[in-house]
Amino acid sequence: MTTPLSPTPAALHAEVRALADRAALTDLVHRLGRWLDGRADGDPARVFTDDVRASTPGGEVRGRDAVVAQARRNHDLPTHHLIGNVLVDVEGDVAEVTANVTAHFVRTEGSAPGPTELGGRYVLGAERLDGRWLLSSVEVEPVWRVVE
Repeated sequence: MTTPLSPTPAALHAEVRALADRAALTDLVHRLGRWLDGRADGDPARVFTDDVRASTPGGEVRGRDAVVAQARRNHDLPTHHLIGNVLVDVEGDVAEVTANVTAHFVRTEGSAPGPTELGGRYVLGAERLDGRWLLSSVEVEPVWRVVE
């Protein structure tokens, strides 16, 4: 019977880095949900690159300022995003992250008409810049919605 060789320090370092990247990217996805639930308040530079692209049911835009404006326009009422089934694929300093999302929009008397619930899939691009992961693209693929 042979015994397995101990991993090399380089192999251990690569494994730890992969796990750290996965954790940081998963946190970034959840930071996006919290940012949206906060009506797009807070520092968007903690979430998006300067030249981020977004394609959502609310429209297609490019640039951090345009993404922030679109998010504020489409999240002008209380929301609650539930994000799960996060899958991360890292290639060096770029990554693709997919996740399922359910968003609840709390409409009140006088609110503009629109969906009260939306289910779909996030397809997110991310880049590591100055040691931090940021979203470079946000795509929402709607699967279902409830309108009341």
